[in-house]
Amino acid sequence: MSPPETPSPTDGGVADELLIRIRVAGPDELRALRGALLAARATELSEVHRRSQRHSLGYGTDSQRDAMSAEADDRRRRWEMLDRLLAGLEKATHSIE
Repeated sequence: MSPPETPSPTDGGVADELLIRIRVAGPDELRALRGALLAARATELSEVHRRSQRHSLGYGTDSQRDAMSAEADDRRRRWEMLDRLLAGLEKATHSIE
């Protein structure tokens, strides 16, 4: 009997854990990676606030506000994923120090 297939996000399933391996050539590259992720997270958070504010101020038609709400939710999800990546990076770097 073969084991059940792991659901894939690309086929509509939900993955519980994603393992990522990145080779870094020392502490300078590690700092650069962390800085890049922090910058991306700050950008996404800014977009969440901008889109949420536009929505709360009542810009656009009802359908446009629905789209803005969906876009804000998507940006929030992206921000949360970057936050998780940063937490994982922090945990990994503490384990090798």
